[in-house]
Amino acid sequence: MKKLLLSAALLLTTAATLSAQNTPKFSTPYAFEPPHYVCYRAPGSVTIDGNIDTPEWEAVPWTSDFVDIQGSNRPETPRHRCRAKLMWDDTYLYIAAEMIEPHLWATLTERESVIFHDNDFEVFLDVTGTTHHYMEFEVNALGTEWDLMLTRPYRDGGAPLNAWNMNGMRSAVKLYGTLNDPSDTDEKWTFEMAIPLATLFEVQYGKREIADGEQWRLNFSRVQWLLDVVDGKYVKRPKMPEDNWVWAPTGKINIHEPEYWGFLQFSDITAGQGIAPFVWNPNESVKWALRELYYRQREFRTANGRWASSATELKADEIKAPGMDFQPTVYTAGDSYRIVAPGFGGTSWYINNEGYVGQGK
Repeated sequence: MKKLLLSAALLLTTAATLSAQNTPKFSTPYAFEPPHYVCYRAPGSVTIDGNIDTPEWEAVPWTSDFVDIQGSNRPETPRHRCRAKLMWDDTYLYIAAEMIEPHLWATLTERESVIFHDNDFEVFLDVTGTTHHYMEFEVNALGTEWDLMLTRPYRDGGAPLNAWNMNGMRSAVKLYGTLNDPSDTDEKWTFEMAIPLATLFEVQYGKREIADGEQWRLNFSRVQWLLDVVDGKYVKRPKMPEDNWVWAPTGKINIHEPEYWGFLQFSDITAGQGIAPFVWNPNESVKWALRELYYRQREFRTANGRWASSATELKADEIKAPGMDFQPTVYTAGDSYRIVAPGFGGTSWYINNEGYVGQGK
């Protein structure tokens, strides 16, 4: 009789626990459709002066035109065209950009200023593909620079490391028009930079060179403010937010979601001497499926005050990784978790509560 009573009590306790758990209606994340770019070798030496109408850049392909950062959630074509191109050699990664601009304007002159308070151009590089320790660079039409490293995205408690520098980096702008002069109509401004590979390898311990076909994550952003003319000077239009035009949209006004950035694939082919196809790594589908579970964990915690401790609680069977049977396992310890799943080619991948996604168990 006592055993029956204990069994009944256990069933009641289990039922109470299940009823107390709030399984949220998980939201659908913005579509994972990152663009890609094949980066060819530089055909010769590169002079960094902001002029990209030169022989060394001529055969280098452009990225697709930038779009609104909200992508299909705000399908508006940017007012002014913006695009970029890249090449590399054994020493540098080279980046160039063109910003069509009828009103050249910039005010900030001190390095490490918050450059996006002006119209600017921005570069984001996640060379490890983990979404952690990624690099950011911003520049305005005066050529004022701001470079920093993010330990991880702000949503995960990331901190900006402003003291970090792209050591040895060189950049320049060229203006096609007159800066801060509303009396005329300008054409554009162009940008050019060279980042030492040694600086980019700082977060890839022991790395010394780039392999043919290697892939990084990359994004570009152009911040653009609406301007009025007051007393013969440009001023920001009051109470109007800035526009954010990017290469790889994130679905929201937040560039700091590296999982949505585009793919940069390196090729040993010299620009203009052949074409290398972009090759999709199927393990990126596994990483994305894990990222979807990360999103669900955040929603589950908001609803229940704890992390889900099983794939069932996250309804993981709803999430697919094309080409394989996605079978994740959830591990929790205190206020931490790790979700592990088999990948292609005998690999294993994981994501944790800090949003870090990597290979291993």
